Amino acid sequence: MIRDNRLTDLLQIPYPILQGGMAWIATGELAAAVSNAGGLGIIGAGSAPADIIRNEIRKLKEVTDQPFAVNIMLLSPFVDEIVDLVIEEKVPVVTTGAGNPGKYIDRFKENGIKVIPVVPTVALARRMERIGADALIVEGTEAGGHIGDITTMALVPQVVDAVKIPVIAAGGIADGRGFLAALALGAEGIQMGTRFVASRECTAHVAYKEAIIKAGDRDAVVTGRSTGHPVRNLKNTLTRTLDEMEKKGVNKEEIEKLAAGSLRKAAIDGDIENGSVMAGQIAALIKEIKPVGEIIEEIVREAEELLQKLQEGLVR
Repeated sequence: MIRDNRLTDLLQIPYPILQGGMAWIATGELAAAVSNAGGLGIIGAGSAPADIIRNEIRKLKEVTDQPFAVNIMLLSPFVDEIVDLVIEEKVPVVTTGAGNPGKYIDRFKENGIKVIPVVPTVALARRMERIGADALIVEGTEAGGHIGDITTMALVPQVVDAVKIPVIAAGGIADGRGFLAALALGAEGIQMGTRFVASRECTAHVAYKEAIIKAGDRDAVVTGRSTGHPVRNLKNTLTRTLDEMEKKGVNKEEIEKLAAGSLRKAAIDGDIENGSVMAGQIAALIKEIKPVGEIIEEIVREAEELLQKLQEGLVR
């Protein structure tokens, strides 16, 4: 159940654990570390041009021969170039977000690429299954970055009941308890973003990682609801400014202008006050920066030990 299921068979990985495809953060180094540790590492293409992502793929291939993925943001101005790139580089798995990958499905399938869209609703999950998705990442509103409205706890079992392909739970998962809970909801795997940011192999600025370690339970707040593109970040000067602008009814263009480039400012430059420190509500549960291998081993071990305790309790 925890190590072997349809998802591990589909992806040819030991553990059904995926690393989120976070722009500016999910680099070749991080993805390679996750894949080498038995999960599925994912390079985040974000809005980067193909030559940047090609470099990340090549970096990964230098240190691992394990399966990996590229996350394609379908609103990227370079999306067509990225699609050509993943086919050229024989990337085995693609995850997609911010749009419908339908126009690319046939090309992916013809080249043996598994397609796993991120979905925030049951309706979109059904639609993605119809067009040929191999599995689905069902992301709840607890997640960091761009979010939907429905919680992981409520959304995952509804999608599991609505589709026949494997479901991967995302949003609010950072340890073995969350892993086992996701499996209990019917998911066959998990995707984690924030937990892997706080890893030694992640190339994000140390200030970004420390902000996650120091976060409290109410520090992951949502901005941008008035623009129609809500984002969960850690509370800072930027989020307070954006919140004030929204309360005053400042137009969408001005809000988006201020937010533009803010993730890079935090993740690369280390400006955690004026940059967007995207992180999920689970940030407050993370207390230490660890190697990726340790993170995955601990999560699997904790889930297996907890499952055994629960089974023993039921027997008694």
